[in-house]
Amino acid sequence: MTTAREIMTPDATCIGAEDTVLEAAKKMTELGVGALPICGTDEKLKGMLTDRDIVVKVLGQGKDPGQVRAGELAQGEAVTIGADDDAGEILRTMSEHKVRRLPVIDGHTLVGIVAQADVAKALPDPQVGDLLQALSSD
Repeated sequence: MTTAREIMTPDATCIGAEDTVLEAAKKMTELGVGALPICGTDEKLKGMLTDRDIVVKVLGQGKDPGQVRAGELAQGEAVTIGADDDAGEILRTMSEHKVRRLPVIDGHTLVGIVAQADVAKALPDPQVGDLLQALSSD
């Protein structure tokens, strides 16, 4: 069966927990992505920062993106998937946690990101439809 390692986008670029949200937004723009993993000074994953987080939790609340640190937006423990976990586990994890992007971990090392689009390209249509339905329901 297909594994996370086979469908992930490798070489995920982190934003530092101490970097500002403005720096994160610039990095997202440069990379053409809508989310970045947040990594601490210990290089461990602290969470994910999305473009939606920036809009809703920073701009929408009138905060200065040049003052808010990326790490302030990390919420609890990051939802991840193991590099050798199969497609069924990816679908279950995304559906259960209602996330569209999963950091892929090999041991304790971040090795990539599996996004909803990666799943859509790699898996048969019925499975993708089930995932989209699970992510879209309240």
